[in-house]
Formats: sequence, structure tokens, C-alpha cells
Amino acid sequence: MSSFENGSPLRVLVVGCGNMGASHAFAYHSLDGFEICGIVSTGKSKEVLNEKLGGGYALFSDYETALKETKPDAVCISTYPDTHEDFAVKALEAGAHVFIEKPLADTVEGAKRVVEAAKTAGKKVVVGYILRVHPSWERFVTEAQNLGKPLVMRMNLNQQSHGYMWGVHRNLMKSLSPIVDCGVHYIDVMCQMTRSKPLRVNAIGARLTEDIPAGNYNYGQLQIWFEDGSVGWYEAGWGPMISETAFFVKDVIGPKGSVSIVAKDAGGSGKSSSVEAHTKTESIRVHHADLNDQDEFVKEDSWINLEDEPDHQELCNREQRYFLKAVQENLDLTDHLQDAVTSLQIAFACDESVKTGRTVDLV
Repeated sequence: MSSFENGSPLRVLVVGCGNMGASHAFAYHSLDGFEICGIVSTGKSKEVLNEKLGGGYALFSDYETALKETKPDAVCISTYPDTHEDFAVKALEAGAHVFIEKPLADTVEGAKRVVEAAKTAGKKVVVGYILRVHPSWERFVTEAQNLGKPLVMRMNLNQQSHGYMWGVHRNLMKSLSPIVDCGVHYIDVMCQMTRSKPLRVNAIGARLTEDIPAGNYNYGQLQIWFEDGSVGWYEAGWGPMISETAFFVKDVIGPKGSVSIVAKDAGGSGKSSSVEAHTKTESIRVHHADLNDQDEFVKEDSWINLEDEPDHQELCNREQRYFLKAVQENLDLTDHLQDAVTSLQIAFACDESVKTGRTVDLV
């Protein structure tokens, strides 16, 4: 029996201390029910994080050593995507539950192997789809489901990154493109909105810098067709050359009208590379398509005001409360993991479409 089952906190090994890893560590540090048993990173970031948390945590440069020495109840993986599958499988085989940042792995087969390893070990794996714990994004999905079918879903997140963030993006592009890394969030949102089978994808991309590997691209746009007739597009670009005009579009259209996230502040100039700004929604605008006999609108647009909303740290806290609940209450995460595999499958099909110049069938 693990120690936490008799009332003790869940002992978590934190792996990766970048933006997301640090936020999750702060959640474990401050929330009841968790205890950090070690912090792992290859560079200096673990010392910086340890200091910010008040010091005293065991620090490791090697993941396997940390796993062996700390014998954690759970492992939080916030490293670069090319390590996700290996780290998750090793944690599960060591008898630990896993919280893992998206994407679940850097290949679809790898993601399926993680899901299989979780089943075999009888352990929980929660994937960091942060928008799923965001009340206004949940509301956005609900409002979209009231628009009738088919839906037209238009979303983007272009980031004019420089300095520290350009370093982060360049590292990410060693293993993934922006439409895979970011796109899985928004593909997941589209799948929730339609709850219909994705049929095929088409995508374009461009390599706008010599600073990334030859086979990769730092601007991409994807299109998805669903079985119910719904369609969606998503666009993502990273780098110092990216335009900040129209970088924040979150819009859904259906027969009965449209619903849009209007981020007046987050959508303002100079905010495209701010992680904090990406989760800010501020307001949802609901437009009603009903016309009278003069073809004039019957209803005014309605506004759902979302000023009172969680910041980035609170969203991470909510993700970790969900993780704790999944472990303590033995939640069935079959659909959660299937959705994570599906969104990744769609994103990689988009990658294939960029590289081959062809439409890719998903069924």
C-alpha cells in the first residue's frame, strides 16, 4: 500500500523546471494532499526553483536515479516532448501515477504505449490540457454546442517570441512543430465542441528561419473536416518575425449564430508571447442569427463577462486538484486518455500533410 492511501500526502517527483514544471511545483508546494519528494532537471533550473520554493528539496540531474532514490507515489513530467514517452513509461513501471504535460508523447505510437503502460500498471495518467479546467473555456465549449450543426471553428495563437521565449520555442522545435505542440489544445477543444468523428485534415507550413532543424517549420495552419459536416482551422506561428495583428482568434459559427472569445487586453499589442495572456479570456460574445420579416436581427448580441477568472497558476492548481482526485477516487480516465491520443493523431496527420502537400485521411 502506498503511503498516501493511509492519509499521508501524495509524494511527487517533479521532472522539468521550466514555465509549466515550476507552476506545477508551486501547486504541489502549496496544496494540501501533495508533498514534493524531489526535483529533476539537467541544468540550473532546479536550483532556481528550489530557492523560489524556500529550499530544502532533494535535487537530481538524472531522472532514473531520482526515481530509484525517491520511490515517488507520482511523477510530474514537464520536460521537452521527446522525453515524455520514456519518462512516463519508466514512472508507471516503477509504480507511480503520472501527471504529464501535453503532448502525451512525440509520436502517436508512443502515446498509445503510455496508455497501455498505465493500464498494465493500474495507475493514473492525467494529461495537462489546461483549457479543460478553465471555466470560461468550458463555457465557450458549452455555448458552441448551442449553435446547432455544422460548426465552423476558427482559432489561432501566433506568438511573436524573442529573448527567453524564442529560446523555449527553438528548443521545442527540435522535436515538434508549433501546430502539433500548441494545436493539440485547440484540436481537443474542437473535438469537444463537435463530439463528432474527425475525417480528414489538410495543412500548410513555412520555415521562416534557419534557427530550426531543416525538416521543421515555425508557421503552420491546419484544417479539419468532421463527420457531422463541421469544419475547423487552427494557425500557429513562433518567432521574432511573427506579426501581432490578429494573433488571437477564438471564434465558432453555427446555424443559430456565433460565439467568440474577445480578449481585449490579452489581444492587445505586445502580448502574443505571454503565457499568462493566452489563458485570459475576459469576455465571451454570443451572437444570435435570428431575423425578423425585414431580415433584421431580433436579438442584440449578449456578453458573458469573465473578468473574475483564474490566472495561470490557479489553472495549474486546478489541474493538480483534478490529478489528486483521479488518484484518490480512482476515476476512470479511459476517455481522457483516448481524447489525448486522438488530438495528437490529428496534429501529426497535419504535420504529415504539411510535409507531403496532401490531404490526410484519418479513417
